[in-house]
Amino acid sequence: MENIKDMVKEKNNLNYNLKISYNEALKDEVFKKLTASINLNDDELMKYTSSFEDAAKEYKNCMKCKGLGECKNSVCGYCYLPILKEKELIFSYVACRYKNKYINDNKYLDNITYFDVPRDIKEAKIKNIYTDDKNREKVIKWILSYIKDYKKGNTQKGLFLHGNFGCGKTYLISAMFNELAKDKVKSVIIYYPEYLRSLKASYSSSSKDEFKDKFNEVKYASLLLIDDLGAEAVTAWERDEILGSILQYRMQEHLPTFITSNLNLKQLEDHLSVTTNNKSERVKAVRIIERIKQLTIDMEMIGENNRK
Repeated sequence: MENIKDMVKEKNNLNYNLKISYNEALKDEVFKKLTASINLNDDELMKYTSSFEDAAKEYKNCMKCKGLGECKNSVCGYCYLPILKEKELIFSYVACRYKNKYINDNKYLDNITYFDVPRDIKEAKIKNIYTDDKNREKVIKWILSYIKDYKKGNTQKGLFLHGNFGCGKTYLISAMFNELAKDKVKSVIIYYPEYLRSLKASYSSSSKDEFKDKFNEVKYASLLLIDDLGAEAVTAWERDEILGSILQYRMQEHLPTFITSNLNLKQLEDHLSVTTNNKSERVKAVRIIERIKQLTIDMEMIGENNRK
C-alpha cells in the first residue's frame, strides 16, 4: 500500500514540476506563440516543454537570420517546429524561406546526373565565369555560342578541352550544362577516374544490374562531360570495353560529347597505349583518339591555376 502511495506522490511531483517549468517557459513570447499554434490543452503541451524550448530557440534564430550563410540552427536552412498531425504532436525540421528559395532556384540541377563531382562544379554558373584572363576568352566565346545554337536546335560537335591543372576547364563546361539544364536538357557529368573505379567495383559485385545502369546512363546521355580523361590508370579493358564503347556509340548516334584533360591528344594517345612498345596497343589507342576527333573540336586553354 505504501508503494502505491509513493508512486502517486512521485507522479504528482513530476506533474507539478512539469507545470512549473511550462508556466515559466510561457513567459517567453516565442514559446507562447508556438504552443498557442497547437490545438492541445496545457496538460498535453507541458509534456513537450523541452522540445518547445528547442523550437523557440531555433525560431528566434530564423527571425534574425538574413540568409543561409548566417543560419545558426542545428540543420542549416531548417527550423525545428511543432506540427500536429491527426491529433499527434510531432517536432520536425521545416525548410525556411531562404532554403525554399535555394531549392526552387536550383531545381534545374535535377536534370543533371553527377558521378563524384565537387559542389562548386555542380553549382557552376555562366554569370560567375571570370573573364579577366584573355587566355580563356576564345573558349568562353565558343561556349556561349554553343548554348545559343543548342537552344535553337542546332547541335554540333562537343569540345575536347585540354590545358593546365586548375585553369577552369571543368567549371566552364559545367556552367554550360547547368545553363542548358534550365531548359530541361538532360546531361551527365562524370569525374572519369572515380567513375571507372565505381564501374569496376560494380562489375565485380554479384549484381551486374548496377554496372549496366551506370554504364548505360553515361553511354546514352543527351549531353556528356567526361572530366579529367588521362588521369586514370589505364587498363586495356577499361580503354576498349568502357571508353571505346561509349565513344563509339556516341559517335554513331551524334550525341554531343565533351572531354576535359590535362593532356593534349598526342599525350593522351601515349597514355592510352598502355604499353607504348606494343604496336597493337598503339593502334587501339589511335582508334580512341580518332573517335574523340570525330566527336569534338580540339581546343587548348592555358591559364592561372585557381586551385592554389
